[in-house]
This record gives sequence, C-alpha cells and structure tokens, in this order.
Amino acid sequence: MSQAIPLEAIRAAAARIADSAIRTPLLRLPLEDAPAEIYLKLENLQPIGSFKLRGAGNAMALASRGELARGVYTASAGNMAQGVAWRAARLGIPCHVIVPDHAPETKLAAVRRLGGEIIKVPFDLWWQVIVTGEFAGLEGLFIHPVSNADVMAGNGTIGLEILDDMPDVDAVVIPFGGGGLSSGIASAIRALKPDTRIYAVEVETAAPLAASLRVGEPVTVDYRPSFVDGIGGKSVLPDIWPRVRDLLDDSLVVSLAEIWAAIRLLAERQRVIAEGAGAASVAAALAGKAGGGKVVCVVSGGNIEREILAGILAAD
Repeated sequence: MSQAIPLEAIRAAAARIADSAIRTPLLRLPLEDAPAEIYLKLENLQPIGSFKLRGAGNAMALASRGELARGVYTASAGNMAQGVAWRAARLGIPCHVIVPDHAPETKLAAVRRLGGEIIKVPFDLWWQVIVTGEFAGLEGLFIHPVSNADVMAGNGTIGLEILDDMPDVDAVVIPFGGGGLSSGIASAIRALKPDTRIYAVEVETAAPLAASLRVGEPVTVDYRPSFVDGIGGKSVLPDIWPRVRDLLDDSLVVSLAEIWAAIRLLAERQRVIAEGAGAASVAAALAGKAGGGKVVCVVSGGNIEREILAGILAAD
C-alpha cells in the first residue's frame, strides 16, 4: 500500500488554506560557482515566518466545532506552536504548547504574542509527547506536529507550488525534523513528477533518518542541541518511517559550520533571513550533495534568535 498522502487531499488542502497561507516565491540564488542551479522556496515569508501555517491551518480547518470547543494543543520547538496559536487566535479558542526546555526565546515570544500558553518540559518528556501524541492533564484537540495526515497534506501544498513554478525541477531538498514536511512535499511531487530526486537534510548533531536509512530500520541516535533548533530528533517516528523510506531518495547530512555559512550567505547575497533548519537545505545544495541541475531548497523558516544571527553576520 502506498505511503503517500493522496494528491486529492493535498489539492483540497491548497484550496482550504488559501486565505491564510501565502503562495511563497521561488527565487534563484545567484551564485556563479555553485554546483547546481539553486532555487529558494521561501517559506520564511509566511505570516508566522514558517511553513507550519500550512499544516496547522489545514488540520484545524478540518476539525469539527465540537473537537475545537475545548481548544487545541501541540508539542513543538517553536514553529508549529506558532502555526497552531495563529489559527487558534483567529478561531477564538484556547491554545497550549508543550515546548522543550531549550526552545529559543524568539519563537516562544511569538507564541505568547499570539495568545498561546507555554508549558516548558525537559527534552526527553517533550520527545515522548511527540512519540505518543499524549500529554496528561491537558484538554482539547491535540494537533500532532508531524504524524497528522491533514498536517502533511497542508505541507504538501509546497510541492504543488514548486512544480507549478518549475515543472522541470531536478531535485528538491527538504529540512527533516519529524518528517511531516518531507512526507507531504514528496507525496505531491511523486504523484506529478516521480523522477524528481527528493532529499531530506539533517544536521550532524541530530540525524536519525540518515542512520536509519543506512541500516534499513529506525534507530535511535545521540541528540545534541544546537542553534539549529527546528530540525533533528532522537529517532524517526514509527508511523513516519515507512513514508520517508519509500518517498525519499536519501537524507543529506550537513555540519553546523555549513549551516552557519549558508545563513550568512543567504543574508548577505539574497537578503533572506533563514533559521538554522531553513538554511540546512541550502547548505546541502551548496556542498553539491543534492547533485546538479535545477535544485529547489525549501527554506522552511526564518525564526532565528537575533543574537545568533548577529553573531553569524559579525564573524570574520
């Protein structure tokens, strides 16, 4: 049985979220010495600075009034939290967000501005909520940041837009946190242009997908927090593993230094502000890991701490 999100569900999601998620531009990164024609799918330009508005919006739009009556909650390092809180504020319902203790203050401040209530827990407990989809003591509808099929369908609308703008794309590189973004985008592209190379990208400090693909089954890896807070985990979720195993060609692993350099290049050469996760796809393409031809890098978000960005730009 196919592990892809149905194309009709992704197309329906595109119509459903058209009033909230913008159609983001696809821009060429003008580099003379790049190993490929690199293009940027700028999800950092969404109203919350991240693609998460798409999936959260689709899932909550499909929920019934009864399901939403007691509010919603999610588990997120920051961007999905903003997506759920943004939609909850417009629906006038309560929103709670469970965040790991290292979540960046920039993202937490945005959640508070949107009216979300934050519950900060140790990373291991937060990851357990991601795995089980449960958190004792909270009422309301849980919007899973990764495994919810409606969330993945919303994410898949990015794939539709990429192919609309560039039908002859050769490769797409997608930041990999839990796999919901790559599963959605890959589902759309596999349905419409199956010969496209589709890669996840992970950071060296948290790359469970690459390790799992090497041995053919999910494995647990050491997780080291870093300024790249929007991707990475200890393992691939059991219900995500068969999807990404079948839909993706590989996972490309990049270093912290490569991501650091990509953030700086995007800011200086393209005036694009990307967070670590968002710049990881560009780092992989710049290193030639996605191959040649027309390579689209999904810049998944731009919610980077000011101090981190300032340090990157000020470094010699």
